Amino acid sequence: MFFFRVFCEIFVYFVVKFFSIHSPQILSRREKNEKIRRNHRIRHLRRFPNGPGTTIPEFGQKEKLVDGYNLEMGGSACIFACQCAKLGLTTTGVGSIGNDSFGNFMLDCLKNDGVDTTHIRPNKDKTALTLALNKPDGDRGMLTYMGAMDTVEGPWLMELLPQTRHWHICSYFLLKKIQPEYPTLLKKAKELGVTISLDTNWDPEETWSSGIQDVLQYVDIFLPNENELMLITGKNTMEAALKHAARFVPIVVVKCGEDGAYAHSLGNMYNHAANKVTVADTVGAGDSFNGGYVYGFLQGLPIEECLRIATTCGSMSVTKHGGTAGQPRLYEI
Repeated sequence: MFFFRVFCEIFVYFVVKFFSIHSPQILSRREKNEKIRRNHRIRHLRRFPNGPGTTIPEFGQKEKLVDGYNLEMGGSACIFACQCAKLGLTTTGVGSIGNDSFGNFMLDCLKNDGVDTTHIRPNKDKTALTLALNKPDGDRGMLTYMGAMDTVEGPWLMELLPQTRHWHICSYFLLKKIQPEYPTLLKKAKELGVTISLDTNWDPEETWSSGIQDVLQYVDIFLPNENELMLITGKNTMEAALKHAARFVPIVVVKCGEDGAYAHSLGNMYNHAANKVTVADTVGAGDSFNGGYVYGFLQGLPIEECLRIATTCGSMSVTKHGGTAGQPRLYEI
């Protein structure tokens, strides 16, 4: 059967407030995308040899039965924010939401995890939603309705910057409307001493540009996964991609799933192995990892310790279904 999960996505940004390397191979961008997708499928097959089921939907008005479904809060920024709040950081979300039952569900989930939702604005569009269909090998297909997601405006962010210690940006490629405003917003943030972290997430158009180079110059911590990093930098190996990105960003942290995580800063390379856990669901693991790393960074901890905390958060996240149920509290890391 397919395991259905509905994700409601509303947040764009979160601000944390004061209170075996292979020989290079020349590939086209299309070939790189296909290679990365293939590797992604193989990795998921290793993780989920006995996945959630085998029912495959068919058109032609056929109806098939599944064993169950979950309604979960989703969205990279939402999951990241919940992890930060659980670690004790005062965390505020900036975004918009539909005036509907999914929107109310999202607000309740965020508030229950300690996230400040006072800067979430109502919108005439419906709350963004993703329907995820999980296959037995761990791969999944997702259908997303953007709704109110891409309606955030620059002034909403600008008004909070004077109160902000750290600004985390998610889903860069999805949110087209705000992209032209980034340079001005980020420049102002740096003038105010705000530190910046960025996780671009996947680019649905697979162009891997959209002005990202103009943004990276302001970023303190770049948090892609290995596939995203190679596609953004145009490099064929993770090591080459790490070194290239480190020319623009002081700290580059790469999430490698079951292979742990790597970081590059000031010419030094760091690594932390993934924790051995029983995997229930990998959704949101990278966002929980990000929350853990940002927590360590804001405490002034060394990179090795930041990686340890981040890896613990990401590993514990996958032990339960949904993006936030498995997230650890501060006393658990």
